[in-house]
Amino acid sequence: MRILVTGGAGYIGCHTVKLLLEKGYEPIIFDNLSTGHAELLPGGILIQADLREKFKIEETIRQYKIEAVIHFAALIQVGESYENPKLYYSHNLITTLNLLEAMLEAGVNKFVFSSSAAVYGQPQFIPITEDHPLNPVNPYGRTKAFIEKIIEDLGRAHNLNYVSLRYFNAAGADLDGRRGELHNPETHLIPNLMLHLLNKRPYFELYGHDFPTPDGTAIRDYIHVLDLAEAHVLALELLGKEKIHEVFNLGTGQGYSVKEIISLVEQITGKKVNLVIKPKRQGDVPILMASKEKAIKKLHWQPRYSDIETIIKSAWNWHLYQVGQSYK
Repeated sequence: MRILVTGGAGYIGCHTVKLLLEKGYEPIIFDNLSTGHAELLPGGILIQADLREKFKIEETIRQYKIEAVIHFAALIQVGESYENPKLYYSHNLITTLNLLEAMLEAGVNKFVFSSSAAVYGQPQFIPITEDHPLNPVNPYGRTKAFIEKIIEDLGRAHNLNYVSLRYFNAAGADLDGRRGELHNPETHLIPNLMLHLLNKRPYFELYGHDFPTPDGTAIRDYIHVLDLAEAHVLALELLGKEKIHEVFNLGTGQGYSVKEIISLVEQITGKKVNLVIKPKRQGDVPILMASKEKAIKKLHWQPRYSDIETIIKSAWNWHLYQVGQSYK
């Protein structure tokens, strides 16, 4: 089965491509490499192109006889989305509409969408279930929520079968240390801690220590990237069995505060973090934790690598490997 993987050279994308190859799928990676890294790909066919070029999507779907699409490609930085919302609305929405239109015109109706827990905004209850109201508090999250609504409408009107996967905090790296989180700029907690401990940052900035949580720092639900990759393959399998319009949370239901993560990183690496306290960032909510029950029951998904020690150890090994490869 030939799968078009947009943004497949990105962090979650490259891990998913690896698993697709292991499962016997034929991934066709469509990535402009603006943030992706071709060197992280374990195989597959790479088409270096931009989703703003609809003709190129149409050409790729036709040439490779695509049967299903996994859509990762998007701008994802929350802070940047506040600073330049026009960019996020125009890019994330238009590129997705181009992709969906090209798919449907070619008769491809199986779609896995990379969504986000950012669609929920400030939680009304914890753990968050899939029927929680959508009230995103930043432009990035709004683009994901808008796209979910677009997919829902196309599913009703144009026979689009889809699974939307709402990630909580993706983290960790491949256990072989060959691919992991590589963003520029890096905005995520665990890789920023690693970069600091490897002397790539003089200190670690902790944003907010006055949240209404036990230790004053934000609590998040961390999910290993390998478990995220598996969920995408399971979603493809589900789409192959039945007509389906579904949304699933991908999280563990277990939360860790920023200070707890810092303490665990210090224990695992044997290094001390030099903290600098900063004000909380716009749009940061105190607690995000998922209910995983629906994904376990209907997607038959069970996180295998998402204990926090495995997440941190795999991320640390990845960063050590990258330093050995002159990572900057």
